[in-house]
Amino acid sequence: MRKRHWFVLVSLLAVFALVAAACGDGDAEETTTTAGEETTTTTAAEEMIGEGVLIGMAYDVGGRGDLSFNDLAAKAWDDGKAMYGYEGSELEPTSGGENREENLRLLIDGGHNMIIANGFAFNQNVGRVGQEFPDVYFSITDDCALAEDFSLLDLPNVACVLFAEEQGSFLVGVAAGRTTESNTIGFIGGVETDLIKKFEAGFVAGVEAVNPDAEILIRYLTQAPDFSGFTAPELGKEAALAEFQQGADVIYHAAGLSGLGLFEAAGELNEGGTKVWAIGVDSDQYNVLAETAPGLEQYVLTSMLKRVDVGQATVIKDFLEDTFQSGVNRFDLAVDGVGYSTSGGFLSDELQAEMEDFKARIISGEIVVPTEP
Repeated sequence: MRKRHWFVLVSLLAVFALVAAACGDGDAEETTTTAGEETTTTTAAEEMIGEGVLIGMAYDVGGRGDLSFNDLAAKAWDDGKAMYGYEGSELEPTSGGENREENLRLLIDGGHNMIIANGFAFNQNVGRVGQEFPDVYFSITDDCALAEDFSLLDLPNVACVLFAEEQGSFLVGVAAGRTTESNTIGFIGGVETDLIKKFEAGFVAGVEAVNPDAEILIRYLTQAPDFSGFTAPELGKEAALAEFQQGADVIYHAAGLSGLGLFEAAGELNEGGTKVWAIGVDSDQYNVLAETAPGLEQYVLTSMLKRVDVGQATVIKDFLEDTFQSGVNRFDLAVDGVGYSTSGGFLSDELQAEMEDFKARIISGEIVVPTEP
């Protein structure tokens, strides 16, 4: 929890520091802010530690606007620019992601000091360019495994931002297991990879912990290396309708932008008089849909929160403060790196209490959530 609290504190300090600078004569002015029992004195000049620094963003397929994974990384990058004063460019890959490495090299050629590679599929690319450009720092989301004949763990200029997706998925699995009335529950994965299987494994374990008799339908939209399963709402809708027709009344997706199809399918069925629920992923998709597709949010039971924004914001801050931590940077339930949303008020107090009990047991180690189906 300590990292997250510090990030929030810095955010508050930045606001006060910018106000002080705007009211002054151009010189750095001291501002004292009290948060809880800590009193910290800072200056406007100290807060803009990113001035003159370039931090680039290389999205994975779906890019900015995917309503989940990439948008969370974009939030960390945008907030950091406003808070610390750095600049930088953002690039999106082709639909198949063939130009991931080209985008990294374009950002390096543009003089970027640090680059966020937002996706496990950048593994080989970050490995190659990380070795070739040891003075450029990289933060890759969701991977720190072997890359060809070396490990990203061996590169001092590469930070791996990893999450315990299985833990958050377990908790929304508990919600699904308690909410279903048909006793049939669905899971939709965008692309069948080891990463998305972590979502599946945790979700199934959560359902079975409270409802071992439930039938769980599993469906993946595409197989790697075809990553279009993360960017095809029409495929997501087709899969959701198929699972709903098989009797599912709660479906959880881990499919990026394709998850929009699940929400559309849930909306159509509910409007036709069939009560079904969708569970979102990564961001609080109740709030996202309330802004982007008003009306669909009322069918989002909860969302599994994967705080890519918190993870990347932490690495950005560490880099700017010269405390960059290469290797594994893990964000799990214990540090609120994953969790679940309560927007919409669809989770009863009793159910939330049960989910919190499971959360405590996972954090304590009493429950070890599986990472493989």
